Amino acid sequence: MKPISILIADDEEEIANLIAIHLEKEGYHVLKVADGQAAIDVIENQSIDLLILDIMMPKMDGYEVTRRIREHHNMPIIFLSAKTSDFDKVQGLVIGADDYITKPFTPIELVARVNAHLRRFMKLNQPRSAQHSNLEFGELVIAPEQRTVSLYGEIIELTPKEFDILLLLASHPKKVYSVENIFQHVWGAAYFEGANTVMVHIRTLRKKLDEDKRKNKLIKTVWGVGYSFNG
Repeated sequence: MKPISILIADDEEEIANLIAIHLEKEGYHVLKVADGQAAIDVIENQSIDLLILDIMMPKMDGYEVTRRIREHHNMPIIFLSAKTSDFDKVQGLVIGADDYITKPFTPIELVARVNAHLRRFMKLNQPRSAQHSNLEFGELVIAPEQRTVSLYGEIIELTPKEFDILLLLASHPKKVYSVENIFQHVWGAAYFEGANTVMVHIRTLRKKLDEDKRKNKLIKTVWGVGYSFNG
């Protein structure tokens, strides 16, 4: 069985080496690069299952790396950055990252998040014995097998986590999910501090679904409780 490969893109050699040591103890195959362009080159030429990505790097920053990767790949991306502002975190998640960890960090927490993201990713991408039926709500069509969403016949480009949130809510219309439940279902991990992460994804998901133009919202906020699908 091919070992799971993780790419670390960070120009701080000591940090990259520390992460590699802990991941290799978990049995992962680890590759390291020190700039954004090198990260793109590796991903285009090798099979990478998860990317740990710094933002401030030579040649190409982590934001641009993520944008380019998301054009063709859906492996989990974890930002690991010294940039701690909410703006930076939101920007990272909106462009397609699955998680955002700030430096300094604890290797144990990083490894736990890596394990959780990989479990979730492998589960979602394993072969299925039966074709899953599409979910149709008027002009909105969700195709679980193809992981696509169309609105008025046009494909809507969602990040992997945005799709997972929509599929979770739409699979159980009217059921109310708390922010904590959504985080645990979609990220497959303990809650950590996931409230902002979920709310950012809900906000961008609503924008892509043209919720601001709808009288009857598809994703309903149940104040003090969570979110439900109103299809």
